[in-house]
Order: sequence, then structure tokens, then C-alpha cells
Amino acid sequence: MDTLRTLLNLVWLVLHGWMLALAYALAGLVACLLVVTIPFGIAAFRLAGFVVWPFGRTTVRAPGAGVASALGNLLWFLVAGWWLALVHVVAGIAFCLTVIGIPFGVASFKLAAVGLFPLGKRVVETAPPRDWMHAGSTVAYATVR
Repeated sequence: MDTLRTLLNLVWLVLHGWMLALAYALAGLVACLLVVTIPFGIAAFRLAGFVVWPFGRTTVRAPGAGVASALGNLLWFLVAGWWLALVHVVAGIAFCLTVIGIPFGVASFKLAAVGLFPLGKRVVETAPPRDWMHAGSTVAYATVR
């Protein structure tokens, strides 16, 4: 399954990932011009790394993210988040026009939500899918609690 993720990430990088990474890096550079907005720049650089290699990773809420993150996300949305999300949505629609592009379209839509409100989130690796064929029983899926 890691081979499939790597293949998806390479195709993503060639088709769209490099352009999105540049957009996030540009937003990060602009945000780092002022000392007050450096946290926005750091978030933009973190997302630039995420959009380069999105398959096999996801974002989770960071512990301790509170009111400051919420207020920062509102400001981010007004200044940069909406246009970054718009790029993701337009790309997602274009990807979904073909059957092969649907996984990339879905990934782009997920990244749009992350691009809208990036503060207070961390990028983490996702758990690899279970190999249910070698689970030792005839039951294909187990109940997850």
C-alpha cells in the first residue's frame, strides 16, 4: 500500500502539487514580512509541505489550540484562505472530470478545507490500511471503537 501512496503522491506532485506548494510558500513569505503574522507564515509553510505529499497524511487538531487559533483562522480566511481554497476546489473539479483523476479531486477538496483554516492543526501520518486478507479469519472488517 505504501507503493500506491508513493505513486499517487508522485503523480500529484507532477500534476498539481508543485503549483499548490508554490502558492502556499508565497503566502508564507508574504505573511513573514511582519513579525505579527509570522505564525501565519509558519502555518503556510507547513501546508506547503503537506500539499506536496498529501497521500498517507492528514491533519488533526493540535492540542492546546484555542481562541487565538480561531481568531487567527478568521483573519487567515479573509486574507489568504479563501483564494487558496478556491484553487483547490477548481483543481478538484478538473480532476474529477476523469475517472482516474477522482482520487486527486477528493484529495484536493480535503486540502481546500485545510487551506481555509490551517491554524491549530498538525500534519500527521495516517495509519496504513489493515491487510484484511491475512487477518486470520473470514471476517473482512473488524469493528473499530
